[in-house]
Amino acid sequence: MKLADALRNRHSCRAFLAREVEHDKIERILRLAARAPSGGNLQPWQVAVVSGQTKQAIAEALETRFRAGVRGEPDYRYYPEHWTEPYTSRRFACGMQLYSALGIEREDKDRRREQWIENYRSFGAPVVLYLYLESHLATGAYVDLGLFLQSLMLAALEEGLATCPQQALAEYPQIVKRRLGIGDDCILLCGVALGYEDTSAPINQYRTPRAELAEFVRYFL
Repeated sequence: MKLADALRNRHSCRAFLAREVEHDKIERILRLAARAPSGGNLQPWQVAVVSGQTKQAIAEALETRFRAGVRGEPDYRYYPEHWTEPYTSRRFACGMQLYSALGIEREDKDRRREQWIENYRSFGAPVVLYLYLESHLATGAYVDLGLFLQSLMLAALEEGLATCPQQALAEYPQIVKRRLGIGDDCILLCGVALGYEDTSAPINQYRTPRAELAEFVRYFL
């Protein structure tokens, strides 16, 4: 697969087949992702590969906490406290595309809530990769981990696998870290749903647009 094709075709998959992912594929993906650059070659990324009963137990615990009305306390703030344009409109449009694909009306709060809970089930993916790093590292480690994450998703695509990077899986970090034996001296960044895409699912049919170059590029001569 050409890199250009991989970049165009990668998308966040939100419906997976009930098909196991081969262990050798996971290892190939991780080996390739580990080729990502990092400042000073620190390679700060840490990965927990979770499946089976452990994945199910975490998913149930996350869902229970959410249904109980307990607000998540992630290890870091992902979104801004105060929204401005164009980010407000982009986020709104993204959500509307998702719910429209499922035929969920904006006023149907119950169905929207149930769809959100699918995040904690990683949309039925058989594998979740939890990404974390040591908390004493500086902000540059977040950049490094982002490079690793993109490399991981592109490597997965070449193996015929789909992914969905999910900050939602890091909303209740203590649940995840306690179950996986990750220390409190680590920051849980996200989870990545990994598996074979259900290409027939309506939620996998839409694609979010990208801004034109004129919106984010300036040239200086």
